[in-house]
Formats: sequence, structure tokens, C-alpha cells
Amino acid sequence: MTGIRLQAPAPGWSIDADVVVVGSGVAGLTAALRCTAAGLRTVVVTKARLDDGSTRWAQGGIAAALGEGDTPEQHLDDTLVAGAGLCDEEAVRLLVTEGPDAVRRLIATGARFDTDDTGTIELTREGGHHRRRIAHAGGDATGAEISRALVDAVRDRAVRTIENALVLDLLTDAGGRTAGVTLHVMGEGQHDGVGAVHAPAVVLATGGMGQVFSATTNPAVSTGDGVALALRAGAEVSDLEFVQFHPTVLFLGPDAEGQQPLVSEAVRGEGAHLVDADGVRFMVGQHELAELAPRDIVAKGIMRRMREQGARHMYLDARHFGAAMWESRFPTILAACRAHGIDPVTRPIPVAPAAHYASGGVRTDLYGRTTVPGLYACGEVACTGVHGANRLASNSLLEGLVFAERIADDIAASGARAGDPVPHPAPSVLPLLDPDARGRVQHVMTTGAGVLRSAASLAEAADALDAVYAEALHDGPGGNKAAEPGVESWETTNLLCVARVLVAAARRREETRGCHWREDRPDRDDTAWRRHLVVRLGPDRSLDVRATDTQDFPPTDADAPREP
Repeated sequence: MTGIRLQAPAPGWSIDADVVVVGSGVAGLTAALRCTAAGLRTVVVTKARLDDGSTRWAQGGIAAALGEGDTPEQHLDDTLVAGAGLCDEEAVRLLVTEGPDAVRRLIATGARFDTDDTGTIELTREGGHHRRRIAHAGGDATGAEISRALVDAVRDRAVRTIENALVLDLLTDAGGRTAGVTLHVMGEGQHDGVGAVHAPAVVLATGGMGQVFSATTNPAVSTGDGVALALRAGAEVSDLEFVQFHPTVLFLGPDAEGQQPLVSEAVRGEGAHLVDADGVRFMVGQHELAELAPRDIVAKGIMRRMREQGARHMYLDARHFGAAMWESRFPTILAACRAHGIDPVTRPIPVAPAAHYASGGVRTDLYGRTTVPGLYACGEVACTGVHGANRLASNSLLEGLVFAERIADDIAASGARAGDPVPHPAPSVLPLLDPDARGRVQHVMTTGAGVLRSAASLAEAADALDAVYAEALHDGPGGNKAAEPGVESWETTNLLCVARVLVAAARRREETRGCHWREDRPDRDDTAWRRHLVVRLGPDRSLDVRATDTQDFPPTDADAPREP
């Protein structure tokens, strides 16, 4: 344990549970439902409303070997190729073999996927997949349908929920084992102010950290809170340098900030072409799958063409779909484009890469256990080893499902009981950033640690982030030490924390691999770098960055191994 805590009032109320799940996307709600079914007193804490996380924004779908002729082995092969040598093969094998039944259980829970006239699930194809294995709902509203089904199930089963609550820090007992969390309810929940949920098991399912960049596909709630909490609790994080930039995000102008509309990979899967201003398909010849290459390759292809031509965006041309197909297959994307004055039926869509998905996160084993006993992680906040250096399209929802189920089963089997939470001796209170620093952090990250990186850009980013951090540590002109505890200052402080770790890892990895693109180190170096970078936060707030001995993760040692 680091003893580091966010500056916050002491909890004014508390409730008891067997497990607290933080987050309400596909991973969090799946874990909560399965824990509840096992008879565990379960509490779901979520930052906004139950259906306000990243899951609802997922357009493409969920990947699983459900189609005739497809097999888990083929799905495994595609995942390993996309992961650029850093996937944990055992974790991927679990994903692809347990995935189909997990999807069927999701359907049994109430999720309705698109089917053909015979009632067979319609499957499409996305980048990096050699087969049509992406199940979708509402054309391009898969995440919204999955979220609806899971939220309805949570409400039907009367799972206790606390909405509009930002999780703050982990509680531990005298033995250092998880004992719950502190949280702040933002005025609309069933409690006011800072409180606590006491539980021997905590499941982090807080989603991503896309808001660390200026332009992202992530919702406003994706501020890296789970990763920051885990670091303060002494947990290890890994692979944070591998941020996937989705290649086709609707370009709204060079100064656009915040969440940007995504143009799903499924549009390319149905035959849309990437072209430059002259109509040239520049991905042809760069990869055997052209526009359907893995996302890192497509994003790099777009960025190269933009640099060659001095352009700020490229185009996605799907005019040949016709109005009927746009309206039936991609109604959400069609509406978003038209809302911004672009009709994809009659003109190409301007697109550019934007921050989309964190392939790394809190390091776990195959049961979602972190390096802190009783603390679990699943979904985008976790690093299970499935994604390696670059996530295969539509594997994220599947990973959330599969590992959430494994976590719930492990918690139910453990029968863990925690002692009373204890205050840490002389806790180190983390200085809070003024909310105005958020824009500075985002600008630094976009400029120095975006799609294109180099030793120079990352060094400048590290120096700039250190300057922001130093201002928070010291009184005086420009200092932020007087920032008041509150949601905006806590979020900004979390963003700075994850930004510093991301940059530290990106500086250490002196190669190009997957979605980590170093212009000064353009080649992949398996001899030196086919291994993971693991980061811990020290009690003095320094970052300890180390490389694993091989591409395999060492055990978490959080608990003694248990058979499934």
C-alpha cells in the first residue's frame, strides 16, 4: 500500500456489502448480476446513471465465433496477430472459448441482436478479422442494446445501486486486504457527500481514460478514475502506453475537443473505402486487408497520408451504400453525420484518428485478481493480457463479459471476509489540481503522446506534466494547492496521474509496436521489447517502471490459486 489518498472529507455514512462493483458498463453489470445470483450482497456504484458509461456508445458489436465455419481457434489467431506479440495466449484462449456461451447468456438475459429471416444472428466483419463474427444490434447501436438489457436485469433483480457517485479510494483492513471504497455522491443519489461501502471484494469496472486526450470517442466520465485508484492502493498497472486511436472518427475541425462521434469500423466492414481528397484509396497495397487491417495499421496509414499531403483529415466514402442501407444498417452514424452537416449518402465523411481505447490498465490474472488482495478489475480499466499491444475490433465487449463472469465465480468461491477498514498510518494526502489544469493536461498529451510519438515529444510531455504536478505541490504564483475537494478537481488529479504513467511507459518502450508508434524508433524489436512494462506508484509518489522478463505476465500473487 502506498498510503496515498485523494484529499477528501471523511466518510459521513457507510453501508455494508459482500462485494462492491464500481462501474455500470457491460463488465460491471455482468459481474454484479452474477454475484447477485450467487447470493452475494452486491452494491453497484456508478459515476453517472446506470446506462451512461462507454458500453452504450459501442457501435460495431461483439466478436465471438458464432457463425458457421468459424472457430475459437480462428478468433484466437486474429487476436494474436492484432496484439503484435504481446497477447497472453492463455488469456486469449479463455476469451475465445468461453466467449460464445457468454454471448448466449447475454441473450438469455434479454439482449436482442439483429437476426435474419430465419432467426439466425447476423454477423458482420471488422478490421483484423478474417471472418464475419461480429454480432450487432439495432444496426449500429449494439452497446446501447446491451446496456439496456443489463440495466433492465439489474433493476428487475433489485440490485442495490448508487448512481452519480465518484469512487475515491480503496479501504483496507489491518492485514492490507480490501475492505471497501470511499465515494462521493454528487447530489442526485440516495446519499449526499462522501461515504463508504464496506466490502471484502471490490470490482473495478470503471472503463477507460480517453479524456486524458483533447479529442476522444470516450464519454466525459472516462477520466481514468479506476487506474488512478488502483495505483494509489499499491496495485500494478501495465501496458498503459498502448492507447488505441480509432482511425475513423468524424472530423469536426482542428480545435474540436471532448467526445467526438465515432464512425464504426463496421462501415468499412460493409465495404466503405478510405480515400484522400483526390479519391485515391491509399490503404490498398499497405496491408492485405486494406481498410480492414488492424486499427493501428489503419490509423498510421491515415496519419501518413495526412502528413504527406498536409491535410487535417482523410475521407470515408460509402456513398455506394445508398440511402436505404444507411438508414437500416447505420442509423446512429447517419444521424450523427447529418447533425454536423454531412450527408454520407451524397458525400464522403471527413475522418481522423482520435483516442479510443486503453489496451492496458490494472494488471490482473485470469480471474480478474489484481496485485492487491480482494481488489479485482475487468473491462477497459483492466489489463488481462488479452489485447496485447493493440485490441482486435469488438473484442472489448466480449472481454468484459467473459472476465466479469470469472471474477464473480472467484468471489463466490473465495468466501472472503474482511476485517474493519483501518486508517493508514500518516496517510499522504495527494494535492488536488485546479480543474482549469485539465485542458493543459489534455493538450500536453495530444501534442506529445498522441498517435505519433518520439523521444523528444515524450520528454517535452513529461516535463510539462511534471510542471503541472509541481504547481500542485507548492504554494505560490500559479500553484494549485488551494484547489477545493470536488468532482472536477478529483477528476483532473486522476487524469494527471494516469497521464504521467502513460508517458513514463511510452518513453521506456523504445520501439514501434501495435498502437505505440515511435517515429524515432520505427521498427518492432522483439529481442529487447517483447515484454510488458509494469508500473507501480511509490509511497513518495515516484513511478517505478519495470519490464517483465518475457511476454508472459508474472502471477499477481493476490490470492492462492483456486481451480475454476
